[in-house]
Amino acid sequence: ARRQRQMCIRDRGQVVLQFVVERDGSIGDIKVVKSVDPYLDKEALRVVKTMPKWKPGMQRGKPVRCRFTLPVRFRLQ
Repeated sequence: ARRQRQMCIRDRGQVVLQFVVERDGSIGDIKVVKSVDPYLDKEALRVVKTMPKWKPGMQRGKPVRCRFTLPVRFRLQ
């Protein structure tokens, strides 16, 4: 029963990541701000690393680096 309870706790939750969108739209400096479980953290990092380029922040018509916080929710069944 304890093993099943640990699996339920570990298999749901929200990992919060923070990263920088560079001037060219690439993603860098990825950090886990809120952790749920090391396995879910690793999966959230993998997903963010494989995302296509983003639109960079704009300031006075020029692209600038921008920090972004992204919550990733998990609910495994």
